[in-house]
Amino acid sequence: MLASGAVDPGLPAAAAAPSPVQTRQPGTGHLFRPISADDEEQQPTEIESLCMNCYRNGMTRLLLTEIPFFREIIVSSFSCEHCGWNNTEIQSAGRIQDQGVRYTLTVRAQEDMNREVVKTDSATTRIPELDFEIPAFSQKGALTTVEGLISRAVSGLELDQPSRRANEEATAERIDEFIVKLKELKQVASPFTLIIDDPSGNSFVENPHAPRKDDALVITHYNRTLQQEEMLGLQAEEPEEKPEEEDLRNEVLQFNTNCPECNAPAQTNMKLVQIPHFKEVIIMATNCENCGHRTNEVKSGGAVEPLGTRITFYITDPSDMTRDLLKSETCSMEIPELEFELGMAVLGGKFTTLEGILKDIRELVTKNPFTLGDSSSPGRTEKLQEFSQKLNQIIEGNMKAHFVMDDPAGNSYLQNVYAPEDDPEMKVEHYNRTFDQNEELGLNDMKTEGYETGLASQR
Repeated sequence: MLASGAVDPGLPAAAAAPSPVQTRQPGTGHLFRPISADDEEQQPTEIESLCMNCYRNGMTRLLLTEIPFFREIIVSSFSCEHCGWNNTEIQSAGRIQDQGVRYTLTVRAQEDMNREVVKTDSATTRIPELDFEIPAFSQKGALTTVEGLISRAVSGLELDQPSRRANEEATAERIDEFIVKLKELKQVASPFTLIIDDPSGNSFVENPHAPRKDDALVITHYNRTLQQEEMLGLQAEEPEEKPEEEDLRNEVLQFNTNCPECNAPAQTNMKLVQIPHFKEVIIMATNCENCGHRTNEVKSGGAVEPLGTRITFYITDPSDMTRDLLKSETCSMEIPELEFELGMAVLGGKFTTLEGILKDIRELVTKNPFTLGDSSSPGRTEKLQEFSQKLNQIIEGNMKAHFVMDDPAGNSYLQNVYAPEDDPEMKVEHYNRTFDQNEELGLNDMKTEGYETGLASQR
């Protein structure tokens, strides 16, 4: 039972006629006229074309028409007088719409079965009450009615039933039962829901009350997903794939260098290490096989922190010597009890223990030829020897003292053995850097505001 002017969809098969070239723009004068049986001037265009069933020539008829309250479409119908094969399909004469569309029709009466329906190739048809779905691109587009859609689905299911009954009898029986349910829908014994979801936005379900609202029909427009864009063949902008970052945490890198003592060729090992409750650092160690010289250096793996850090630790027990310590190149150290202060950049960056950094300080003092050499004054020598003895007492745990680390860049660290709880012997302060400290770090002349905007304007 087809609506007046509708085209019988025929069997669900591939169109034999070549696809009409969609170069004609919609709305060009009288080319697209409202579909009507009373319009004698509206005649289809006939084109002789090859039948893909018997490979003889058949006839393709093209009709350019306009659906009221919708848009222009091209109806294509092929028939072969030699073998009787025929096929009908529709194509949108316009472009793919900016948004997809979903029609939800509640079929309550027999009149709803006569509603005109435009279903494009990309539309998915569902009947939730039967858990039935016709996927996109599984059928050609059609200009039909609600009843015609159901009849077309029934024809498609019945097509391969003879072979199924011979090979898969149980499956064929279940399909027969389902076909009966589909045919019962035509009688509209109880309301059911028909959903046509078309990402291209070119499908249509007639509103017989137009331009008034149809209570039985809900039309929803939505933005397509990336998968739907790809399905329609649109050149959607794919999200930029982030380059895979190499995981360097479990890998030791090596590069060639020269020994700073004897200038012989040597190798430097470099490893990225995550310090618990702190940040990532890069440790570089050089070992010279020629002279036996060893050195290690630490670089921060992150940026300069917004605030400077001052760590004050009170050494009270010999076990404190085993605490891990990270000293960056911008960190200065102080021991108030010894009236000792070491400026930034001295000793470089180090990742060691508290005992190790104190021994480095002792070695820096005792092996300096300008402080303990022959040219040194007796008074200075005595003071430095006394300093060295007191430092040994601190290392051995026989003397309590405060150890202060002040890093304007905030990239130094002293292990908290009570973490994540506070350490009663350690005080960590964060402070705003002064202008002079920012000057030493080179931050005063560093401009980051509007960097990306400025770069884009230069392009």
